Amino acid sequence: MIGFLAPAAHRPPIQTDRVDPTYRKLRWQIFAGIFLGYAGYYLLRKNFSLAMPYLVEQGYSRGELGTALSAVAIAYGLSKFLMGMVSDRSNPRYFLPIGLVLSALVMFLFGFVPWATSSVGIMFVLLFLNGWFQGMGWPPSGRTMVHWWSQKERGGVVSVWNVAHNVGGGLIGPLFLLGLAWFNDWHAAFYVPAAVALGVAVFAFLTMRDTPQSCGLPSVETWKEDYPEGYDANHEREFSTREIFVEHVLKNRMLWYIAFANVFVYLLRYGVLDWAPTYLKEAKHFSVDKTSWAYFLYEWAGIPGTLLCGWLSDKLFRGNRGATGVVFMFGVMAATLVYWLNPEGNPGVDLAALICIGFLIYGPVMLIGLQALELVPKKAAGTAAGFTGLFGYLGGSVAASALVGYTTDHYGWNGCFILLLAACVLAIVCLALTLRHSSTAAPQFA
Repeated sequence: MIGFLAPAAHRPPIQTDRVDPTYRKLRWQIFAGIFLGYAGYYLLRKNFSLAMPYLVEQGYSRGELGTALSAVAIAYGLSKFLMGMVSDRSNPRYFLPIGLVLSALVMFLFGFVPWATSSVGIMFVLLFLNGWFQGMGWPPSGRTMVHWWSQKERGGVVSVWNVAHNVGGGLIGPLFLLGLAWFNDWHAAFYVPAAVALGVAVFAFLTMRDTPQSCGLPSVETWKEDYPEGYDANHEREFSTREIFVEHVLKNRMLWYIAFANVFVYLLRYGVLDWAPTYLKEAKHFSVDKTSWAYFLYEWAGIPGTLLCGWLSDKLFRGNRGATGVVFMFGVMAATLVYWLNPEGNPGVDLAALICIGFLIYGPVMLIGLQALELVPKKAAGTAAGFTGLFGYLGGSVAASALVGYTTDHYGWNGCFILLLAACVLAIVCLALTLRHSSTAAPQFA
């Protein structure tokens, strides 16, 4: 990695009496950058789902739209993994904002260029590009967190940061309604959030930094006197790509368990989220404003749910992320049953069930990402997160788009929910394989 994307050079150490105030100031500033920066990515992640009911009216089938939407998951899964390896050897201050700007440009094409929605093939290509650029958000954020927060405080920090995607994803609905009111154009689902995201990209660039050493500070382990098991000077050097991928990822058995769990957690997460506007309109006869607010409530319900999940995993379950995830997934299964079986004409129950799913599902999503960070040295954090993301998106999210779409076309919404409930069961089984592992245990290798 060369030029401005390369990791920032280490600066000479600053005076000892300035270390504490500088660390504390920069950590607040940097957290604001990665929080709002990652929220900005989610302003541009699921805009197509809000546009799908209008595209159905134009003659596209649910299966065709699901196929087009699957491009985001395919590209994102590959990009999150490959860009994770790149980000481990890059400066996140540049890496994250660049991806956000490129993603916004794709959304502007959808919003302003008529041919962008003229065929399934064109939509697939543009959504693939968007998904690829979206993969530039998580890895630099993960890299930043493991360099600026020590292991004992990381559970709380990651759980708070993780609600950024609920903040960004939830705001798509209100921004869409605002755009409809201003422009009377359903394409506002694309270009209004994109305009906001450009401002977010500028903010992220101004506030983010690379490693503490690039600011003249000691490592966070030294500053906090919080050294993980097996920590030594080797953890501060840059690993080769082969060392990261082979030694710290492919040979890590626990990482494989949570990667497979991620497939089924993501199938449920996006199977509900992506199809909520269409399901509520077709099966429950919600109006467009109600479906948009339902989308918002699903995302924002994940904020307290994720925070509670992070607290429980640290305090009640004493770092056992797998046990916490199993408990939350049982709750997801119950709420999904209610969402499915509630008869038409009870919109309050539908909304309550959707809110419960959103409240519960993002906890396991966060825990899998946190486990990935904790199972490898911090210089390999981006790749480990990308590895679990590769499974989640290429397996779970693609299935949530294409498989759910075609299943619904052939077997109706009942077939769709049977598929989602099966994903719940399989997620619980995979997470159960990690029950004896805690965040303080040494990584287990094959």
